Amino acid sequence: MAKLQSKKNPPQDSHYDALYQQFQWEVPTQFNIAQVCSQRWADDAERRSKIAIYYEDAEGNTETLSYQDLQRRANLLSQLLAAQGVRRGDVVACILPQRPETAITMIACLQMGAIAMPLSFLFGPEALEYRLQHSEAVALIIDQSGVDAYQEIRHNCPALQTVITLDCSADGALDWHSAVSQLADHFDAVATLAHDPAILIYTSGTTGAPKGALIPHSALIGNLTGFVASQNWFPQKNDVFWSPADWAWTGGLMDALLPTLYFGKPIVGYQGRFSAETAYYLMEKYAVTNTFLFPTALKLMMKASLAPREKYNLKLRAIMSAGEAVGDAVFTWCQSALGVTPNEMFGQTEMNYIVGNSNHQWPAKPGSMGRAYPGHRVAVIDDAGKTVADGEIGEVAVHRCDIHGHADPVFFLGYWKNPDATRSKFTGDWCRTGDLALRDADGYLWYQGRADDMFKAAGYRIGPSEIENCLVKHPAVSNAVVVPKPDKERGNLVKAYVVLCSGVTASDALIAELQTHVRGKLAPYEYPKEIEFIDALPMTTTGKVQRRVLRLQEEERAKHH
Repeated sequence: MAKLQSKKNPPQDSHYDALYQQFQWEVPTQFNIAQVCSQRWADDAERRSKIAIYYEDAEGNTETLSYQDLQRRANLLSQLLAAQGVRRGDVVACILPQRPETAITMIACLQMGAIAMPLSFLFGPEALEYRLQHSEAVALIIDQSGVDAYQEIRHNCPALQTVITLDCSADGALDWHSAVSQLADHFDAVATLAHDPAILIYTSGTTGAPKGALIPHSALIGNLTGFVASQNWFPQKNDVFWSPADWAWTGGLMDALLPTLYFGKPIVGYQGRFSAETAYYLMEKYAVTNTFLFPTALKLMMKASLAPREKYNLKLRAIMSAGEAVGDAVFTWCQSALGVTPNEMFGQTEMNYIVGNSNHQWPAKPGSMGRAYPGHRVAVIDDAGKTVADGEIGEVAVHRCDIHGHADPVFFLGYWKNPDATRSKFTGDWCRTGDLALRDADGYLWYQGRADDMFKAAGYRIGPSEIENCLVKHPAVSNAVVVPKPDKERGNLVKAYVVLCSGVTASDALIAELQTHVRGKLAPYEYPKEIEFIDALPMTTTGKVQRRVLRLQEEERAKHH
């Protein structure tokens, strides 16, 4: 598959160039994610008893699953789905949190040649109904976290023929445990091609109706160079992975669960709300060495403990972060407090893990997204699809082929039942991300925000991430978002929504203090002319801040003044 060769203490810039120039993809004609993530380890006499999943929930209940257990239980579920009429190419939806059955469901569907559609347990009835209807899913697997939403819309999903419940009940549904109790734990997996569809993930819908990105089996291969590099050359002997990222999303599925299983290592699944204290507890208890933490999670951990290693026995050796810019405040804290330089990563559901850092192999620059990972041809382009000069802002794009002219396996197949949207994603052979960045002379990309997050105020072009990063450096601030506030004279004002740390009281004096704090560190036109304190920022279920929600709120307010 994808292979990266590491050297000890390399001259880092030249080493990156060698890695990037020499790397070539090895994509077999036949390939199935379930086979490489589960079946091959279950078939290996020396590896089958190794731990695949450590599980714990908020009440302290625990479970451990070996690779042999994972495969056996996946076979049972495959038998059940087949008996219910699920066939190759059918869409099977599941609404499950981080628990063993989520991984079991993925393996069971993929080895059948079915298309797995993981859905977040945070979805309400409307979001769930849209996805079930649009995908024409024929089966749904749910536990108590999704059953109430399903009950509200079940009559509006006629394509849904089978519902399987886990630790709950629903009208006309099969109980997972009872239904598989009399079935054989053997299943003859189908042979799939590398480019056959495997997973359907609906984008978070921050800029319009969610679109279903259809992911082929080969996309896992395309993710591996970035995963290995961002996790400081995963796997090492005693590696254990944990991330709070929901396994229903690309971040949890393709950046955590599946690549960890691909390498035959254990992953920790935790069913419960994220908190800084829980994060430290899990990392200590399970001797976690590798993690993916959103910047929001890192900010909470930073605010909760300035010196966590004095309190917790941590084995952490690698942190990948993505979804938002980490910022130099969090970057420096990770280095000093956790002893780990975070590797920022950038990718999308449609083509994931394309840009990032690998601090042990090439130097990370604080605040930079990093460089193109080996195997991916990445550029910053203008509206016409032309590469812009270094130092100029443009849109990050990925070419269909690597630098050797070979097809990059990381790409999605297209948007489900939406060929127009698929076509508009591309300019020639460049796949556009909708994210803005500039490239420096060393080839590092610097995130400038979503194309629709940038705005002008008094003639100046404003990127919100730099101001947000500055605000978070203030000890009173837990998190912040910057949006334009419409203004008749200046076009827009810079406005900040701020979440305060626990115990801090909002006041006019604090607003003035925060404005002075930003004005002293950034350009005069960048400080927030208005600050509003809120209890929590609007977030997508993938952990990304929804600036669009607050921007539209400001536009609506302006209409009534």
